[in-house]
Amino acid sequence: LSADDFILTDDGVEQKLRLEDDTDSQPLALVVVVETGGSGVRRLDEYRNLGPILDAVVGNVPHRIAVVAFDSTPGLVQKFTPDVDQAARTIGNLDEGDGRAAILDGIGFAVKLLRKQPPQYRRAILLISETLDNGSHMKLDDALRAIGDTNTAIYSIGFSSSRSRVANETSKLSSADPGPEHGCFSRDPDDPNVDLTVSRSAQYANCFAELLPPLRLAKIAGILATNGLRRNVPKTVARLTGGEYFAFKDARTLDRALLTISNHIPNRYVLSFQPLSPHPGLHAIELKLKDRPNLVVEARSAYWNDQDAGATPKP
Repeated sequence: LSADDFILTDDGVEQKLRLEDDTDSQPLALVVVVETGGSGVRRLDEYRNLGPILDAVVGNVPHRIAVVAFDSTPGLVQKFTPDVDQAARTIGNLDEGDGRAAILDGIGFAVKLLRKQPPQYRRAILLISETLDNGSHMKLDDALRAIGDTNTAIYSIGFSSSRSRVANETSKLSSADPGPEHGCFSRDPDDPNVDLTVSRSAQYANCFAELLPPLRLAKIAGILATNGLRRNVPKTVARLTGGEYFAFKDARTLDRALLTISNHIPNRYVLSFQPLSPHPGLHAIELKLKDRPNLVVEARSAYWNDQDAGATPKP
């Protein structure tokens, strides 16, 4: 495929794309982020024999792998090494953590590690965790910014959180969660300007209609992303960064997911563009193929721009 085979929009505006050459031969920096606390405690025995599959994931390019383990806090348990077997042994011998699962903190920790790697290295995170965050200090907006402000693809393998955790988080989501104080999206019952007889979705639709089209798309993307982080962190971060998400039930499904990832990591197209209408904050992007209905595209759905110009995101 060439750049002309793709259509990309940034906040609804079509962009001119450039296809990077020979990206499959670039070296790879990979951080494996593994939950050892919370519901992850009962999964540790299933990580004992990942060496051969992990070797397939990094492929035949120069590489370095680091391992981060997290419960209530993340920690570096294996610094970057080219030795796949060493990284696999570290993963297979992780100690049980506490009852927490600070997934967002673990991702943020890994992103900071990757930012220190040489610029010629492709960056990827392999996240193995439950679906619901439990104990992160990072706020959702900060997490969205950290994830969106990097060219790191996150491949996630998620297993179900405990039923009590799911029930607890579901009750929070169904409660009246007020928006910004006195803002259009507010659901504050003490705000005289808020009409609670209107459904949340209808209120949001009315608010979006008041925004300019580019800002409307970015706002929608932000709300969808933060809500997704509340419901399923590994699935949402994979979608935001152009990675992939797989459900994890047992050792067999784990192996199958890793084998699929090993086929996809080296077979990626890297497309870059200079935004025509840059603005600080979150941008919603969409990538499609022209006249190829039989192919499926996986690409990042958003990126974060700290400056008025100069960002060059890569789906």
